[in-house]
Amino acid sequence: METVYGSLLQNLENGRDAVLVTHCRPDGISKNVYAGEDIGEWADKTDKDTALYIERQDGALTLGEYFSPKPRLIILGAGHIAMPLAEIGAMLDFEVVVFDDRASFANTARFPKTSRVVCDYFDLMPQRLAIRHSDYVAVVTRGHKYDQDCLRAILQEKIPYYIGMIGSKRRVAIVRRQLLKEGHAPEVLERVHSPIGLAIGAVTPEEIAVSILAEMIQERRKNSQQRQGRFTDMVLLEWLARNAGDRAAIVTVLSTKGSTPREAGAKMAVLDDGRIVGSIGGGCAEAGVLRDARRVLNNGGYCCKTIDMTDSAEEDGMVCGGMMEVLIEAYA
Repeated sequence: METVYGSLLQNLENGRDAVLVTHCRPDGISKNVYAGEDIGEWADKTDKDTALYIERQDGALTLGEYFSPKPRLIILGAGHIAMPLAEIGAMLDFEVVVFDDRASFANTARFPKTSRVVCDYFDLMPQRLAIRHSDYVAVVTRGHKYDQDCLRAILQEKIPYYIGMIGSKRRVAIVRRQLLKEGHAPEVLERVHSPIGLAIGAVTPEEIAVSILAEMIQERRKNSQQRQGRFTDMVLLEWLARNAGDRAAIVTVLSTKGSTPREAGAKMAVLDDGRIVGSIGGGCAEAGVLRDARRVLNNGGYCCKTIDMTDSAEEDGMVCGGMMEVLIEAYA
């Protein structure tokens, strides 16, 4: 199993979607990873909202989990807005990349939480970064000349899922007019969010960063394909891939009904020493599975359990009071 999770993580780190298929049968548990051209059949089967495929037959359960790489937040320009944008973006589980042509700005000392900092000419950016359709790009350079260079370079390559450009309406209009003169299609330029960010009256660099990321989140949630992969359980995935030999029970939320703290697909691991990696929502959600997780951990195999939080919610005054079905499986 260690190599399976390692393969899954490697595919995600290489920017590839992948499906992890777990077969739970009375005679044991087996896992396989499908990526690239091999993903097609399983990708078609997975539910677009939950990113899961579940099949039950003759006491056996097959679980397919569709994973997408972390969404990349590419920040073009390393000025004063880029710093909080990178920091908050990392908090929101983006893979953050900063690009600027000034070595005094584009360095890891200024951006310690980024995945990558690149110093090069803006017109070489697409080749250096290999722009993907799933990327989120924020153009926050120091002048409209550099904004033009960035947009021109991007429009010649793959168009990212989100692209936004900072600037006043006048500055934005100048850039648009110039690119239209160069022959770029109006409908393509209409995809550029500019001025960038939601109109929340932001003034400070930190507030502007919040408005930009809020708009990115808004756009992501509009599209079921962007929701399909999960990104919040990467800490658990990295633990599973890199902690070979440690015993644990893996808990996966299969389905939910009503108001629940996490959605289908959320995962956590209950370790042999009592520690928990990841989360299915905390509180009564996790308390309800700990005893069964320890039993599965000790005896092996798997089980499914329904967690009813309605009574606990009423007693404790909690907002969440729905039901969750979880799969608990032994991992060693």
